[in-house]
Amino acid sequence: MSTVNLTEETFADAVQRPGITLIDWWAAWCGPCRSFAPVYEAASTRHPDIVFAKVDVDAQPRLAGQFGIASIPTLMAFKDGNLVFAQPGALPPAILERLISAVRELDLTKAAVDAADAEGSRG
Repeated sequence: MSTVNLTEETFADAVQRPGITLIDWWAAWCGPCRSFAPVYEAASTRHPDIVFAKVDVDAQPRLAGQFGIASIPTLMAFKDGNLVFAQPGALPPAILERLISAVRELDLTKAAVDAADAEGSRG
């Protein structure tokens, strides 16, 4: 599968769907973004069940602003509509694969229970 470009109009549908959506926030003038692009594209062919999306911060400045994108590339991962990872910086192929595995294995129900338990122990 190849990557899809997201806009303000298509963003919500892409991230709120069941499953995993990875988003690469990028710009054409960004050297690290250009270096990361083939790594990201290659991963998209190895994981056809995941939506690999890109947001051009120059073409979508309001969307980038809504998510506080201050450094590019920034990679975000959504699972079943929940933001589960966000980090600036280009990832090497092996680290991207580990991230994908971690997101696949993430149990959102357990994570919610753990978060509620942690919140309860503080208050």
